[in-house]
Amino acid sequence: MNQSYIPINSTQLALAASLILINVGLSVALRLGLAKSLVIATMRMVVQLLLVGYILGWVFTLDNPWLVLGVALFMSTIAGNASVNRTRRSFPSIYWHCLLSILASSALVTGLLVEGIIRVDPWYDPQYVIPLLGMVLGNALTATSLALDRFMEELVGKRSQIESLLALGATRGEAAHETINEALRTGMIPTINSMMVLGVVSLPGMMTGQMLAGVNPTDAVRYQIVIYFTIAAGTALACMSIVMLAFQVLFSPEHQLRLDRLQKRESNSEG
Repeated sequence: MNQSYIPINSTQLALAASLILINVGLSVALRLGLAKSLVIATMRMVVQLLLVGYILGWVFTLDNPWLVLGVALFMSTIAGNASVNRTRRSFPSIYWHCLLSILASSALVTGLLVEGIIRVDPWYDPQYVIPLLGMVLGNALTATSLALDRFMEELVGKRSQIESLLALGATRGEAAHETINEALRTGMIPTINSMMVLGVVSLPGMMTGQMLAGVNPTDAVRYQIVIYFTIAAGTALACMSIVMLAFQVLFSPEHQLRLDRLQKRESNSEG
């Protein structure tokens, strides 16, 4: 195998960026109203990734576990905030609950992966910890927002049914059982669907990147399998955590449904 990769210069990067004009053109021609959002998203993505590239290049040269932990905490905070911004409703302490769910679940499974499976030495090697944590966080973010949003919407939609069960003597856990299951299923389905078609319909980013860098495809596949098992576990833990935390807020200890604590979020969509 060729152990080198083909670097991409500024001209090639600019040519690749011009492909977004296809999206902008379609938006303008069909009056989709997405042109402004596409331009803003493109600029943010490029700036953010370039900054991350320079920062990580600096972090990778240092042997400082506190710096690595600081970067990991920053990434988790951004992920927690982003997961909240994707829901249609909110409640008090939702930001802290999302941050706690994503941080705890991602840190746990990434720690097990780094220390117990791959056995990175030292454990805080940023070359491994930061990319692996980033992949787990990205999937946990999506799963958390989907599960939380579905849970809150289901409570609103099935309010009369849930309150009837509570009035008939059901506990809050019994009344919300179906809603909790539906929320967890919604949060975990994207990961399951991705696992179903890996290697047949799509080649994951990490595996593709390793092969482009000259890694043997068999080794790249082994890494990807390990990563996806980790992602699946992190997703499940994040979904369960956020739904149970939201359950504690939206149902009182006296087995009452507290939808008065929910607030409708303003739409963040561009025109």
